[in-house]
Amino acid sequence: MKVLVRLIIVSAFFLFGKMNAQEFKGEATYKSKRQIDVKLDSTQMNSGLQDQVMKMLKKQFEKTHILTFNKEESVYIEEEKLGAPNPQGMQMVMVGSGGSDVLYKNLKEKRNTNMRETFSKLFLVKGELKEHEWTLESDTKNIGNYTCFKATMTREVEDISSGFTIKIEQDSKEKEDEEKQMKTITITAWYTPQIPVSAGPAGYHGLPGLILETNDGSQTIICSKIVINPKKSNDIIEPTKGKEVTQEEFDAILIKKMKEMEERYSPNGRGDGEHIEIRIGG
Repeated sequence: MKVLVRLIIVSAFFLFGKMNAQEFKGEATYKSKRQIDVKLDSTQMNSGLQDQVMKMLKKQFEKTHILTFNKEESVYIEEEKLGAPNPQGMQMVMVGSGGSDVLYKNLKEKRNTNMRETFSKLFLVKGELKEHEWTLESDTKNIGNYTCFKATMTREVEDISSGFTIKIEQDSKEKEDEEKQMKTITITAWYTPQIPVSAGPAGYHGLPGLILETNDGSQTIICSKIVINPKKSNDIIEPTKGKEVTQEEFDAILIKKMKEMEERYSPNGRGDGEHIEIRIGG
């Protein structure tokens, strides 16, 4: 086994030398899905409505993204599709889904630009590229025609149970007074040194090979297709449309907009009516 691993690494370095000798570009297709965990008192929502919500959520979180990359940059774009309709008589707003319209990363300059559309407005969320503290493991597996190695890291996230929770809130002030409970999750990634770039899907990067699969316990992202030097592909262009903000400013905008939505849809206009909140974990 040690000889096999050594040969794979030697082959990867040989391929890396060939790729360095010429400019190259790649395109990878990723499919993502999220574990769904709906917890709601049956007296608040009947089983038929729960089924409609489950179908809507399942479709909402089964997505396809295209990652176009070279040795220094990448752009991650979601394929457009028709959204799932809301169940009749319900207004549902996704909060903190972690999705991106266009995510550009400059791996050489260690920065990113995330073009996000929320509440019908475009924002450019700019910041430094996160330095992930990966632990390289010895486990290997094949994804398609590529030999992949395992890497893991841990992260502190808000504990709202696995997947996400749907709940009806009666009093928004009571909700604001609740203390956030945190938990530690383990993120597992599988990368291939056969494509020696440190790019990856979503917010993942920083490994000695293209990341082909990730799992954070609630969401799985896996590569279904790779084309090296495709004849036609997306251009790797940093997005420029939208209001430029930091991540902190964008988060504050989301919180403010959600409070406005609560007040708008509450029966008495004071924000203490019933509403449905969908919070995404991970």
